[in-house]
Amino acid sequence: MLKIRLQRIGKRGQAYFRVIVTEHTKKPKGEFLELLGTYNPHEKEFKVKKDRIEYWVSKGAGVSPTVNNLMVNYKVWDKPKMQSWKPKKKEKAISDKEQVKPETQPATQ
Repeated sequence: MLKIRLQRIGKRGQAYFRVIVTEHTKKPKGEFLELLGTYNPHEKEFKVKKDRIEYWVSKGAGVSPTVNNLMVNYKVWDKPKMQSWKPKKKEKAISDKEQVKPETQPATQ
């Protein structure tokens, strides 16, 4: 399945992203089929080719939640936002009765 997603470029501390279309099984820093735009989070600059994105979506490509939300924020298209991350589940505190007691092993000589 094809996916429209971000590919990070730039130096450490100076993130810069490409908006690319690639096979979803490929590595994020690997080869891509087409460069669709760029995103600079430091200058809040988002440039994409809307017609090419719509072309790839019409061919069956999926859009990653992050790219979708960026396009909604920068008013490229009017679609609902997606949840792009899941909060970690908090582990329940173990009560005193449920704690596992360490087993004592007899000393062997």
